[in-house]
Amino acid sequence: MDSKHTRLRLACYTSGISMSVVASISPILFLTFRSAYGISYSLLGLLVLINFVTQLGVDLVFSFFSHKFNIAKTVKLMPVICLAGLIIYGVWPWIFPNAVYAGLAVGTCVFSAASGLAEVLVSPVIASIPSDDPDREMSKLHSMYAWGVVGVVIVSTLFLYAFGSSSWQWLALLLAIVPLVSSVLYAGAEIPTLATPERASGAFQLLSNKVVWLCVAAIFCGGAAECTMAQWSSSYLELALGIPKVWGDIFGTALFSMALGLGRTLYAKSGRNITSVLVACISLSAVCYLVAAVSPISWLGLIACVLTGLCTSMLWPGTLVVATDRFPAGGVFIYALMAAGGDLGASVVPQLMDIMTDAAIAMPAAAELGSKLGMGAEQLGMKLGMLVGMIVPLCAIPLFVHLHRKD
Repeated sequence: MDSKHTRLRLACYTSGISMSVVASISPILFLTFRSAYGISYSLLGLLVLINFVTQLGVDLVFSFFSHKFNIAKTVKLMPVICLAGLIIYGVWPWIFPNAVYAGLAVGTCVFSAASGLAEVLVSPVIASIPSDDPDREMSKLHSMYAWGVVGVVIVSTLFLYAFGSSSWQWLALLLAIVPLVSSVLYAGAEIPTLATPERASGAFQLLSNKVVWLCVAAIFCGGAAECTMAQWSSSYLELALGIPKVWGDIFGTALFSMALGLGRTLYAKSGRNITSVLVACISLSAVCYLVAAVSPISWLGLIACVLTGLCTSMLWPGTLVVATDRFPAGGVFIYALMAAGGDLGASVVPQLMDIMTDAAIAMPAAAELGSKLGMGAEQLGMKLGMLVGMIVPLCAIPLFVHLHRKD
């Protein structure tokens, strides 16, 4: 492959790692913000919501108005926006020490917008690069996000251990090196022309196709199955399975992401028959959720949580491949619509699980039932929440089977 394609591919890979920085930095620093600034848990959780809502908003704008944008310039601007957001996030508390949360919120909004752009634009850029096996290249791209999370967790843990939590702002600036490298790579790369509907009506015409909505529903379920366990695993291992917090953090975040990256890397090396893989992935995901929820053995529940990463690894990128293969003329619109569907599943379903878990814990009968089963009300509520999480991949099995039959 010539050097211009290599540079562009590397730029896309660093964009994937930048997305992992955006997704991971606030959750890693939650306890630091809580102890240093007295920020409430609800406001800390709002940072995650700001992240998802901003990305979803960008997805929706590009779904219908991608033809209004200069795509090449937007791609090159994307890492610059991410860099600006991380700088605001880290520097604001030094400049405005009495308004720390405002800086965290503004920085989150800015770098989340860049992450939303990356979701929409990086995949079609990779797809436009000549390749013997485009499906595997797409899987390799998405594996960068998973391996990026592992890297961010390790670097952040070592940095905070070595320099203390009071140095968190320097950590944010250190992680800003990733989008900085990405911006340099994009600056010298030639961005290919990407197809977009000529007007919004072209997008609405595609929306009249039932298969489009089938793909959106599939990536909604895939995003939900992946991100629910990613968000829940650490707390679930600690509260429901009784595993110490330090190990819950390691196994719940790092090993899950390693399994996620491993699945995507394996497909990138030797995968084929993507719709068959999707059916197997969604079915095994339901099994993992079930085992995690009902197993009385802590180590078995832990293995189920980690293996969920492997089982869900191809649900998002694989469904994206199916959708773009079915609608090659959709261009950026299809990528944006699928990103919106995935983000929606990743935000709505975990929130519903949280609500239903809180409701179960608050029920008077929960303490009594938990006592009979040898567990507390909170432990029982978490296990019931995990069972609720199983419903999404379980109900999605016929959906993915239908996609396979249409292949």
